[in-house]
Amino acid sequence: MEITNASIPVVQSSKSMHRAWSMYDWANSAYNLVITSTIFPAYYNAITTVSKDGKIISDNVSFFGLNIKNSTLFDYSIAAAYLIIALISPILSSIADYKGNKKRFMQLFCYLGSLACCCLYFFTSSTIELGIICSSLAALGYCGSLVFYNAYLPEIAAEADRDRVSAQGFAYGYVGSVLLQIICFVFVLKPDWFGITDSTFAPRLSFFLVGLWWAGFAQITFLKLPKGIPLEVKAGYNVLTGGFIELKKVSAQLKKLPVLKTYLGAFFFYSMGVQTVMLAAALFGSKELKMETSQLIGVILVIQLVAIAGAYIMAKLSDKFGNLKVLLFVVFIWIGVCIAAYYTYTAVQFYIVAAIVGLVMGGIQSLSRSTYAKLMPPTHDTASFFSFYDVAEKLAIVFGMISFGFIDSILDMRSAIIALITFFAMGAAILFAALRIPAAAGNK
Repeated sequence: MEITNASIPVVQSSKSMHRAWSMYDWANSAYNLVITSTIFPAYYNAITTVSKDGKIISDNVSFFGLNIKNSTLFDYSIAAAYLIIALISPILSSIADYKGNKKRFMQLFCYLGSLACCCLYFFTSSTIELGIICSSLAALGYCGSLVFYNAYLPEIAAEADRDRVSAQGFAYGYVGSVLLQIICFVFVLKPDWFGITDSTFAPRLSFFLVGLWWAGFAQITFLKLPKGIPLEVKAGYNVLTGGFIELKKVSAQLKKLPVLKTYLGAFFFYSMGVQTVMLAAALFGSKELKMETSQLIGVILVIQLVAIAGAYIMAKLSDKFGNLKVLLFVVFIWIGVCIAAYYTYTAVQFYIVAAIVGLVMGGIQSLSRSTYAKLMPPTHDTASFFSFYDVAEKLAIVFGMISFGFIDSILDMRSAIIALITFFAMGAAILFAALRIPAAAGNK
């Protein structure tokens, strides 16, 4: 069915506002590319793996006395960060709605994440605990700031503009992160140009540059975004429980919004697959395919560049066929990606799969965000509604990463990737159910 919705009150809307909002994607996507997807996973795998003649002798690490497989520790640490944000974001979103200070919390998480990235400069083989803690805090800052960043979308863009503005944000992110990636790429691959003799210095410098880039370009966004409109605080309101009460209210409203309710169920399951693939892809290439850092960077650059086109293509397709139909189509492509990844054994094959991932990665993220914004009922409580959306996404990542890490620990990463098909299949089935909801039921 087609998505129809009354207009959500727009505080400020202009192309300059849209560009300023999109610049935060430019700023923080450097974390997603360098820390999550390329240099950090390759560096982490290199300093935590003992090899001889191309064969792995040991890939276990000691983390506060616990002996654990390096990739499993990485998966669990990311899951922990997302679980924390899932638990605290309702409280913070509640405060942000009632105080009208979304921007203040967005800044808090931005600076936490950027500082943690800078501290990764001190991550070496002798400071495993520091590296894991800082990478988790960086993830916490990244996903925490997105709770409030996403909540601005329905306030700064009219319904007709949301697909375009959401796609613009992801496109800005891909371009900005690629620019910093190229700078880091030069340091990592050509350290002799700069007189660098320590093999760990260039990657650690890259982490430091990500922190500076993130905090620096975020200032463009913070200077332009409105602070927000405080809501009337009711007597007896408790900031510690208010957020969960708001989530309960949102949950109650979902009963009257059958399309939105069904869509969220689909979003939860396919996000388990999408986010896990994105977070684990670099380690898969490094461990399973024995790819060098330069090759991994090349793969991610392909993904980023193709994703720019993907985000805009999906936005255009959604105008013609409807958001839910396009999302269903994209989820089926993701199932094919998982099957292809299982049978991938060479760098060339990985590049081909990466190109397909890039096409659907930007599309599904951008379209998921704008679809939710379009399905939301008219409300000033945008932070509370997007907190519900973000909690669903973060819990999906937690379950996805824990499942992936567990299967990897007892079998291998290929088996874990095949298991992700289950999540995508469930998401597709629920999306199909959303399309079957009678138009009369709609979102009323």
